[in-house]
Formats: sequence, structure tokens, C-alpha cells
Amino acid sequence: MTRKYEPLTATEAAKYRTRVTLLGTAGGPPWWDGSDRNGISTAVTVNGQVYLIDCGEGWGPQFRKSGLGPAGFQKGLDNLRAVFITHHHSDHMVDYPNLLLLAWHNGSDGLKQPIQIHGPGDRGVLPPIFDEDKREHLPEVFHPKSPTPGLVESSEKLLQAYALDINDRMRDNAKQDLREIFQFHDIELPAGTGDDPNGNPTPAMDPFEIYRDENVRITAILVDHRPIFPAFAFRFDTPDGAIVISGDTGVCQNLVTIAEGADLLLHECIDLDWVDGLLGPDSPKPDPNLMQHMLAAHTAIEQVGPQAEKAGVNTLVLTHLVPGNTPVEKWQKAQVGFSGNLVVGEDLMHFGLGEPQG
Repeated sequence: MTRKYEPLTATEAAKYRTRVTLLGTAGGPPWWDGSDRNGISTAVTVNGQVYLIDCGEGWGPQFRKSGLGPAGFQKGLDNLRAVFITHHHSDHMVDYPNLLLLAWHNGSDGLKQPIQIHGPGDRGVLPPIFDEDKREHLPEVFHPKSPTPGLVESSEKLLQAYALDINDRMRDNAKQDLREIFQFHDIELPAGTGDDPNGNPTPAMDPFEIYRDENVRITAILVDHRPIFPAFAFRFDTPDGAIVISGDTGVCQNLVTIAEGADLLLHECIDLDWVDGLLGPDSPKPDPNLMQHMLAAHTAIEQVGPQAEKAGVNTLVLTHLVPGNTPVEKWQKAQVGFSGNLVVGEDLMHFGLGEPQG
């Protein structure tokens, strides 16, 4: 009988060598009325080592509440091994600076092994302007010297912006050089892949390895979140099973490819009735620009179940929910077209893979 992965308490999950924790489950930059969901962020823990995916708003306090890090004053990040950013939209990175600047005060003091941070590289070309021929005023290019920076360049510039604080902490508090605590990596696409981000951002491809250590092997694949590029889904293969995190994507064969046979698929989801009521032609303030993005770059409740079914996954967990205040009962309609186990994600929900260790 195929095992169903159901949510666990933090105490129950702590018994598992491999576990998944939803730190935040809201998608999008807005603050959702009537919702206590935090910004999107997920943690995978294997053998006590934590791998963080995305740094949405509030991930830090949520990480603390989750109990994943060691307790005690100025502790918490000492077992953070690596960080992976799916794409460069603000709701996935807005609290990334917190990681860099607060690590000194919440662990990682005197760290011997740097935290590895991996994220999309430079897009290489500006995205097209939607409905360009209908716009009265076209936007000027912001920061034309480098308008599409990758993870490495963005991280270096963030540290430069906080040079005063960094210099003060190192000179006055004798803090360790931040360049010894973190190592930044642009995810390099396989040769010949992604050459046409404005035309075909998700060519058919195989997942490719971006990280490996004694606990996990992590592969990535391009998913369709146009015009954002690169946008990745990640797969974590562990001794106890496979976890796939979709990132932001519309319906996409590459997502099915990387998720094939996974134990847990954490997939974004959007309520298109809400989109139509807010932005559609009959809404109080129609917004065709944002409307077309929502329709093309995200996966609707009606679409996500068939995606998971094609991949043959065990358990589908909905996260990055837009809007964050849609009732759970509506998200549960994603079960249609999916024969596996469906879970509507909530903040600080835990899952354990494999068997409990005592």
C-alpha cells in the first residue's frame, strides 16, 4: 500500500531523519487581509542539517518558531547548510537580506563551513514589455548598467548597501567576515539551454545537479514563470525519499519531469475566481497586464491535480497560495484529477519521510 504523508507536529517530525517544514505558505507581495500566512519559504532537514528554499517575508521568525535550529541566545542558524532561491521575484527574496545581516546575531559565529547559497544567474536580456503597442508611456530601464543581475551580483550589492553596519560589526564587535560565512553561486544552466528566455523559457530538458553532499542530491529544472527567467523547481533526493518544490510556475511539462515518482510535491496554486473578480474585464478595476501574468505564470486549482497525477507523486502539498485568505475548502478542490493524497499547506506544518528514528 502506498504511504500517505500526513502533517505531523514538530515533536513527531523531530523523530524523522528527513523532514519537510512549511515556514510560510502565502504567495505574492500583498499582505492578505484575514490571513496569518507568512511569505513563501520551506525547509528540508536531513540528519539535522537544514536546507532552506526561498526567503519570503517572515521566514526568520518562522524558522525560530519551527524549532529546526538549536535553541539559545544568538543561536538558531548553526545547522543551516545551504539556501536555494527558486527565482528573483520579491515575494521569494524580500527577507533574504535578513539572512545575510542577522546571521551574526542568530548563529554562524565562528562558522567553519560556509553556508552555500544558490540562485538564478543573470537573465542576460530584459523581458519584453507586455502590450507595448497599446501603452502610452513605456518604462525606462531601471539600473541600465546591470538590469538583470543574478544571485551572486545581487548578494554582493546587498552587502555593499549595508557596508556601514558590516564594517561597524567587524571593527567594533570583532565579528567574523561575512564573506567567510556565505558562499554565493549562480545556478549554471546546461550548455545550450535557456538561450531564448523571451521566446522559449522552458525547453524540454532533464533535471541537472546543482548541489550534493552526504545528505542530499539536489537537481533543478526550468519552469514556466514567464517573463521571469530563470525560474526553477528543485528536487531533493534523500536517503528517505524525494521532495520536489515547484517554485512559481504555470502548467509545465518540465515540472512533471522533475517530480516523477516523488514522495512529496510542494506545488504553488492560485484561485482564478479571485483573479477574475479582482482584475478581470467585469471587475471594478480591470488590469489586463497583471491578469495575463496570473493566468500564464501560475497553476490554478483546477490544473494542479492533473499535473501531480501525470508525475505520479505520492502526496501533493499546496503552498504559495494566492490569495492567502481563500478558504481551505476551495483549495481542496485540487483533489479533482489527482488520485494521491492532497494536503492544503499551513504555516509550520511538518512532514516526515522514511521511518521515525525511535
